[in-house]
Amino acid sequence: MNQLAFVFGLLGNVVSFMVFLAPIPTFYQIYKKKSTEGFQSVPYVVGLFSAMLWIYYAFLKPDTTLLITINSVGCFIQSAYICFYLFFAPRNARVQTVKLLLLLNTVGFGLIMVLTYFLAKGSNRANFVGWICLVFSLCVFVAPLCVVRQVLRTKSAEYMPFLLSFFLTISAIVWFFYGFLRKDYNIAIPNVLGFIFGVLQMVLYLIYRNGKTLVQENQQLPAGIIAVEDEKQLPELRDQIIDVVKLQGGLEVEIIPVVSILVDNHILGGGKNEDQNP
Repeated sequence: MNQLAFVFGLLGNVVSFMVFLAPIPTFYQIYKKKSTEGFQSVPYVVGLFSAMLWIYYAFLKPDTTLLITINSVGCFIQSAYICFYLFFAPRNARVQTVKLLLLLNTVGFGLIMVLTYFLAKGSNRANFVGWICLVFSLCVFVAPLCVVRQVLRTKSAEYMPFLLSFFLTISAIVWFFYGFLRKDYNIAIPNVLGFIFGVLQMVLYLIYRNGKTLVQENQQLPAGIIAVEDEKQLPELRDQIIDVVKLQGGLEVEIIPVVSILVDNHILGGGKNEDQNP
């Protein structure tokens, strides 16, 4: 039984490493556009906190080398992602990320270490930290769901990275069997919900992967003006613009309904001549 658990642990290390690498395409897109756009830092901050907790838990339990190795790698990679995100994020997003880091990874983790050290002894300390790890492991799986609302509202999966959801699902399956075989239910239980959340995200991606944005690209209109062809699009478009304003800060956007089509820098429609200005 222990040998089988060791095999699942090794497999879990490999799959978890792929989970940590899954956001690379996302950050490459951020690098190309020099902007974090609609991407969130929450999954990476929570992921870093969870990895720190699991390392602490592993040091309190015997024979947990596999947990220590993969979560040490996770701490390094998640920290790199967060630094990269902070470099390209707009000011408001950068401030929110730093606040979350200080609150969760500094104050929160520090309090957990101090309280468990003074209030729990021996195996009770490991059990107490294990329950905390269980709760925040669920947060790691739930954190990417912060974009689900955006996907459902915009009918587009542009900002939901499929690879991350896929590898999280596979990782949940492997670590569930590892925890089950070792009878460590602090590891096994959260991965049940992790599997469910991962499948949900992949289903949403498959449904909305070809979703079209309401704003047409390359419209050469004055800065701050967005043209739409159907007034019925305005309520949904306003919701999207509000998100953009929150992310980019200070941007003023005017939404106007139009019934014309932009072709080669000329506006056609409404009975106007091609060369006539609107």
